[in-house]
Amino acid sequence: MRLTTEPAAPPGTAVLPPPPDDPAALKVVPARHHARWAAAVVVAVLAAQFGHGLATNPVWEWDVFGDYVLSETIVEAVWVTLQLTAYATVLGFLLGTVLAFMRLSRSPLLQTAAWSYIWIFRSIPMIVQLVFWFNLSALYERLGVGIPFGPVFWSVDSDSLIGTIGAAVIGLSLHQAAYAAEIVRGGVVSVDPGQLEAAAALGIPRLRQIRRIVLPQAMRAILPTAGNEIIGLLKGTSVVYVMAIGELFYQVQVVYGRNGRVIPLLLVATAWYVLLTSVLSVAQYYVERRFARGADRTPPPTPLQRVRYSVRSLRAAAARRDQPVVPLKELGESR
Repeated sequence: MRLTTEPAAPPGTAVLPPPPDDPAALKVVPARHHARWAAAVVVAVLAAQFGHGLATNPVWEWDVFGDYVLSETIVEAVWVTLQLTAYATVLGFLLGTVLAFMRLSRSPLLQTAAWSYIWIFRSIPMIVQLVFWFNLSALYERLGVGIPFGPVFWSVDSDSLIGTIGAAVIGLSLHQAAYAAEIVRGGVVSVDPGQLEAAAALGIPRLRQIRRIVLPQAMRAILPTAGNEIIGLLKGTSVVYVMAIGELFYQVQVVYGRNGRVIPLLLVATAWYVLLTSVLSVAQYYVERRFARGADRTPPPTPLQRVRYSVRSLRAAAARRDQPVVPLKELGESR
């Protein structure tokens, strides 16, 4: 009910309807999105069919999935996958950052060397690089330290120095560095050059300019693509199965090679990859939100904050419903 302070019309006075061009005379009709509702129904039906197939199709063998998803062999393989991802990410982005600044250098030699590295390692497939590093001892039986083009002071057997895990980390890191270099270079180039000019005018050293001015601003452009690359690297570690390393996909292959349960074991690997990717995606979201503070004074609420706001709104609505309703006549008498 709407309360108004306007004086009521005297009894017997005719109330004229508003003119047709008056906004109050217009009838408000909510927009109807028929195509949107039809698409939503189609998606809901397809999702229900897919869920029904997952629940009723016996080929999925959910009991076998439950037996192996948390088994010791699979958990150890997941740990190996995480180690390979972490080592390759850290080493790859460290080397990629160096290569990015080499490409931005004014030295033609450094630019050419960095560009050649990126060109070569982006051209060769990852599996070829891994097999190459795995067979490095066939090319160099021993690795040593000494004077270039001169005597060697210390040397060691290649296989004992690198090993299978070391070869996988080297191959993944060098491959990742080529892509990380372009990601970092793109982020640095996106920073306004006036920032560096102002810093140079204030006499700030070059290294501090990069560390305190350029990189914090470049991170907003680097993080989305870098997060995507790390997720791709996590799934790309499955390629090291050619080196017989006990990561997730290799162990799944070994298990279903023994018991013949291909579908449920592949589902085990899928579930773990989905879980790990989801964790990385959540971490990427919060890291991006932190580095966006300088550009967005009021960042959008996080999913957890949205849930808390919805709970508070529901509680407030419930409290309003529980309040006693005061009749309008009594409200007027109290005034």
